[in-house]
Amino acid sequence: MNHYIKGKTVAILVANGFEQAELVEPRKALVQAGAATHIISPEGGKVRAWNENDFGDSYPVDIKLSAANPDNYAALLLPGGVLSPDTLRTIPEAVAFVHNFFDAGKPVAAICHGPQLLIEADVVRGRTLTSFPSLKADLINAGAIWVDEAVVTDHGLVTSRHPADIPQFTAKIIETFSEEYYAVQQESAASSKRLFQAKNLAR
Repeated sequence: MNHYIKGKTVAILVANGFEQAELVEPRKALVQAGAATHIISPEGGKVRAWNENDFGDSYPVDIKLSAANPDNYAALLLPGGVLSPDTLRTIPEAVAFVHNFFDAGKPVAAICHGPQLLIEADVVRGRTLTSFPSLKADLINAGAIWVDEAVVTDHGLVTSRHPADIPQFTAKIIETFSEEYYAVQQESAASSKRLFQAKNLAR
């Protein structure tokens, strides 16, 4: 099925210790659908994955975080793994990078521990999502509605629980990152911004 993703560039934000399958499989599907992908990381050179019980393969970093402009990307993918999100959430530039996608109404996908970054960016309040079970309390405390499902979508945000959900996660990413869905999200974001501005002017 053609979801009109061809020609788009998707940012994949990671640090050392991301779960290997959670980058490799969605990235492969995005490329097969015609999208370009950029691995973005705080450090240049290569970034190393975690593969189940030990460090796995290393992958070239396309763009250092300090040089990455979120305006150049149509969507954002946040792989999980314990180490990578825990590192990224302590880096203000990474948190700001994530927040920019929500401000712009662009689709975002996060799996496993990836939603830790969403908590830090304060973008989960009122949203329904899932994650690795250990994050349930943290997400609820941050204002999210947590559900135990393989894949959840909420206004352009796609989330899944763990590597076993990758097939459903990947399929929903391709659908959500499509041109048609993206256009709807952009209009929704623009409408919300206009409403917010109108309310402020009326005060």
